[in-house]
Formats: sequence, structure tokens, C-alpha cells
Amino acid sequence: MSSIRERLAQDVAVLRLALKLEHDEARSEVQTLLQAALRVNRAYLLAHPEHVLTEQEFFRYQTSLQRRLQGEPLAYILGEREFFGLNFKVTPATLIPRPDTELLVEQALARIPSHGARVLDLGTGSGAIALSIAHARPDVEMTAVDASEAALAVAQENARRLGIRNAGFVLSDWFSALAGLHFDLIVSNPPYIAEQDIHLGQGDLRFEPASALAAGVDGLDDIRRIIAGAVSHLTGSGWLLLEHGYDQAARVRALLRQAGFENVISNNDLAGIERVSGGRLVRDI
Repeated sequence: MSSIRERLAQDVAVLRLALKLEHDEARSEVQTLLQAALRVNRAYLLAHPEHVLTEQEFFRYQTSLQRRLQGEPLAYILGEREFFGLNFKVTPATLIPRPDTELLVEQALARIPSHGARVLDLGTGSGAIALSIAHARPDVEMTAVDASEAALAVAQENARRLGIRNAGFVLSDWFSALAGLHFDLIVSNPPYIAEQDIHLGQGDLRFEPASALAAGVDGLDDIRRIIAGAVSHLTGSGWLLLEHGYDQAARVRALLRQAGFENVISNNDLAGIERVSGGRLVRDI
């Protein structure tokens, strides 16, 4: 068997070549896989480069490394991903939570009244958005819906693991199972990639559920459905916030205005790209 030092020396180059990664990125991924296989933290890994992997550790490491060399996302191999300071279980039934989506959580938290609110997360997947909001605001009554039973089961497990009790889960195709219910805030990171977009066949997207990624010819089919449905499910002065593609902000703002939303806004992610748009529905219900 080989040592941590030897595995790093050999496998960083292999992973870098196979996946076209930068050296530091490949090294970090190999370290992460070694940590998982050895069940140690990064500090141990760095302090004990001479550690020789046992047969069982080597088997776990090689199995995960081969999966990564095939392009499988690191989050699916590890079965988890950190998001908004919390650790979420993820499976191929759910999208992998990404840092860009933290902007949606931040914008939602900024619009929740101090006395709490009823909040809806549409297409919750792993529950990352809903549970991050619920964790930050225990006074909120959170409802998380998804049309996938498998995804909803992952979200429910994440709620249990995180000890979050102010979130309920509903199997629903967008608003279909929510008749008569109203919310002070609705958030969603819906499918927004055009169905013929070449990126769907590249990188991590190849492994993620297609139903959570693509939405029609222009990628806006589900956003249109959500905006139309939100009108009947928002309280007076309720907000709708949506994550969308890098080039869709102007079209999403136009759709919101056409549906009667006011105070329509778009917010930039860390890369300066308009990533989240929303509006306020000012009316009596």
C-alpha cells in the first residue's frame, strides 16, 4: 500500500489531466477524497503525509477516485455539500447546492418581517434553500415542495439531521397541491436552462437530474409557470424571488411586471452577474 504523500504525488497529476483541472483544484480534490477514505480531517492529512493507507482505506479511496475520474461530481461521491454554513446530504435525485444560490437565501432573509412569515420554497431538491432560511429564522413557517418523491425524502432527511422543526414538506408539481394556501414570500431556484443548451452534456450537469435543470426552448417555461401561479398564492405585499440564468434577468423582470409585480429588482452574484430577480405583489386578497 502507499502513503498519503505518494497518493498526492501520483493522483493529482492523473486527476488534473483527466478532468482538465488546475493543479490546486486537483490537489484539493485528491485531499478531500483521501480525507473521506481515511475518515480524518484536513489537519491530520497535512500533518501525517507518511501515513500508509490500510487495505480498506485504499479500497475506499480508489473506488471514489475512479468515480471522480469518470466525471461524477465530488458532492455525489461524498454524499454531501456545504451550503450557507450547513452540511446537506445530496444524491443524484437532487441538484448540487451551489454558492451562487446563497444569494437567493440572503435576499429572502432580507425581506422576511421581524415577526416571522409564511415562506414557500418551490422545487426544494435537497432542501438547501428552505432549510437555510428556516435555520436562520426559527420563527418562520417554512413550506418546501418538490415534484420528486426521492428529492423530497432527501430534504426531509436533511431537516432531521439539522434538527430543523419549522419546515413542512409537500409533494407537489409547483402549486398543484397548494390550493387555498397563501405565503408572505415565495422563493425558487427552478430549472432555467434551455433544453438544447450544450452545457447539459458537460461537467457536473451530466449527472444531475435533467428535470431540475432544463425548462423549454428558452429555459423560462417553469419560471413563467411560477410567476403565473404565485399571483394566486401570495399575500398582499408578498414577495417572489427567483434564481435564473446569467442572461435571463431582463426577461424575468419583464415577466414579473407583466404579471402585476411591483418593486421589480435583480441582484448580482459574487461574479457580478444578475442571478436573482423578484418583485412584490401589492394587492388585497
